[in-house]
Amino acid sequence: MELKYVGAKPKVSQHGVSFDQTKPDRYTFLQTAIELLDALSFEPSADKSIYLYQPEPKTYSSRELLEGLKKHCTNLEEVFDTREEKTNALIDNYVDKIKKNEHLTPDERTAWLGNVAIMRDYYLQYVTNESAYNCTLNVLADKIHEAHIEEVTFPLGRNYGLVFSHLLDVLRDHKPPYDATIDMLEKEGQTVGRLNMNRPRALSS
Repeated sequence: MELKYVGAKPKVSQHGVSFDQTKPDRYTFLQTAIELLDALSFEPSADKSIYLYQPEPKTYSSRELLEGLKKHCTNLEEVFDTREEKTNALIDNYVDKIKKNEHLTPDERTAWLGNVAIMRDYYLQYVTNESAYNCTLNVLADKIHEAHIEEVTFPLGRNYGLVFSHLLDVLRDHKPPYDATIDMLEKEGQTVGRLNMNRPRALSS
C-alpha cells in the first residue's frame, strides 16, 4: 500500500478525461492532518476552557505519512482492506450508468468504458488517499473528545482551516455527536481560526 499524490478526482467521458478541481486529492490535506495529530498538544488556559494549538509547519514524505498513519490509526489494515472494494464499487457505478445511457452511440459507449478502465489505478490511489484522510479525521475527533477540549485556536494557512472544516461533519457523526462550528477572531494582533466544539448533542434513543 502506498500513499502518493495523484490530483483531483477524474471526470471521464466518451471524449476523454478531465479533472474536477472541486474535489481535490485528499493527499493534500493528509499532510496537515498528520501534522495536527503528531503535534497535538492542547494547553488549557487558566479557566481550563480554551485550548490554543500552535503547530510547527512540516512537510512529510510519502513514507513519513504512512508511518504517521500506522502510529495514529489503529484500524489501518481494516481501512485499506476496503479500498479495492470501494474502487470497484465506484467503477461499477460508472459502468452501469454508461451502459444504461441511451443517448450514446456504440462507439461512444465503447470509448467511455475504455477510458474508465484506463483510469482504474488512478481511481484506486484517489480512494486510498481519501480512506487514509478519513481515518485521520476520525482519530482527531476522538482525541479532541477524549481530552474534553472545548475550543481549538489555529493559525490560518497550510490547510488548517480546511481540515478543521472537514472535521465538522465527522464531529456531527461522532459518539457523542457535537454541533461544532468554526469562526475567526483576532488574537495577539493576528486573525486566527477557532473550532468551537459546543456541547455534545444528546443521542436519540
